[in-house]
Amino acid sequence: MNTKHALFSIGKLLLLSGMLTMSPVSDTAAQNVIPVREQVGAQAMPAEIAPIEAPFDMPQLQRPQFADFTLPITDTGAKEGKMATRAIQKAIDRVNKKGGGTVIVPAGVWNTGRIELKSNVNLHLEEGAELHFSGDIKDYQPAVLTRNEGVEVYSLGALIYAYGQRNIALTGKGKLVGPARDCEIQERQMKGDVVENYIDPDSPVNERVYDGKRGGSVFLPMFVSPTNCQNVLIEGVTLESTPFWNVVPVYCDSVIIRGITVHSVGIPRGDGIDIESTRNVLIEYSTLSCGDDCFTMKAGRCEDGLRVNRPSENIVVRHCLAEKGHGGITCGSETAGMIRNLYVHDCVFDGTGTGLRFKTRRNRGGGGENLTYERIRMRLTGQPFVWDMLGSKTFVGDLAIRLPARDITPLTPTYKNITARDIIVESGSQFIKAQGIPETPVENVWIENVTARTNKLMLLQDVDGMVLKNVTVECPDSLIRIVDGRHITFDQVHFILPDGKVCTEQEGELAREPEFIRCLIRDLER
Repeated sequence: MNTKHALFSIGKLLLLSGMLTMSPVSDTAAQNVIPVREQVGAQAMPAEIAPIEAPFDMPQLQRPQFADFTLPITDTGAKEGKMATRAIQKAIDRVNKKGGGTVIVPAGVWNTGRIELKSNVNLHLEEGAELHFSGDIKDYQPAVLTRNEGVEVYSLGALIYAYGQRNIALTGKGKLVGPARDCEIQERQMKGDVVENYIDPDSPVNERVYDGKRGGSVFLPMFVSPTNCQNVLIEGVTLESTPFWNVVPVYCDSVIIRGITVHSVGIPRGDGIDIESTRNVLIEYSTLSCGDDCFTMKAGRCEDGLRVNRPSENIVVRHCLAEKGHGGITCGSETAGMIRNLYVHDCVFDGTGTGLRFKTRRNRGGGGENLTYERIRMRLTGQPFVWDMLGSKTFVGDLAIRLPARDITPLTPTYKNITARDIIVESGSQFIKAQGIPETPVENVWIENVTARTNKLMLLQDVDGMVLKNVTVECPDSLIRIVDGRHITFDQVHFILPDGKVCTEQEGELAREPEFIRCLIRDLER
């Protein structure tokens, strides 16, 4: 292993730059454009949807429109204290057959199993309405086509499900409550291994049936999952106690998710919103506090994801609040169909683990590209910028071993063309932790106009092309560790570090010294 160390003081950095001063990013100026907590999330949602702006071609999504006809579930036999599944479904089916309208769930507690949305129907939960979902497998049979962590199967699907429908909505100020943690569904879930090891990728999808019959196992159902649908609106509702991922459009086109609130802290794999091989999506003014990642982009997993080959693309996330959760906004780790054209702006991550998180694995395929993040405020327990592309041996075996580099195959993923600007990091563990794949390093990253206070500086491993421009980082750690990293540039970076020194440590044959341009370093204690 080749290891080189360099210790740069103020004089060295200024000699490299040929410039004696620079203007660090202004906290005061940034405060005027980067939102604070009170300006985002469900509590701040306006009545109207503002025009959508994005750095790529993006349609102006409109709310689906519904006929004036309304039908309360009490008119089809729903009674509090009794299972209302049939009455709720009867109301949805009747409104659908009449050509559309709104099914009303009035205030009260209504017990139910799986509900299937139908075209031209808005399922509306009035304020004070609560749908409490059963934990019994029989209430979610027969099995339906679904995707479990990026692999197609027939299983329980979702507590609220739709397939092949158009012009559908779930709205209102009511609440959805998932089953208890000790329910039958949880006790009989498939567990102990990753999903691709359960499913033969060459097997016909209609033979991948996990419906729980005759004591068999099931895949956990998602909470709300419209699948292969067009023109979808999910607005205003609160979700609690999900069995698995919360809101998951799969294979959909034209989706609006706004003003929702999710509580799933303490629930393993309790993701907030997962966009799964879906295009033309607006997510706004939503508040997520989750047991896993908060806002998540996915596109299928491994060989099965490549077979389907449907990207998640043209997605705008704006004015949202991420509270507890592993990641504020995450791409992956299911990336087979590609995640592209994502624009996240004017959001706050307050108490989240990581901030901008990019995950994949050597066997996941695809990757992410053309990802843009602007005007974000973070208060984190983990890293503001993290690329995790190798994963753990627990889940992917020897594929997690970094070296030697492997041959590139259709299953080799990439992350490239990523821009992040106008960001305030109020706290975090390590400013950047980038761990790419040796054969497909992290490529073409631009980080600009950032102020950050973190506990550690950065690790740049298997990175080819990263520019930090007009950045101020305050940190009690001075180490920039570069492992086979190259084409790394610090342009007008203001380091506030112990003893006014930056230490770079380079390892690997491909590692190159970073370029410092017009940088300034200041003693942390001054």
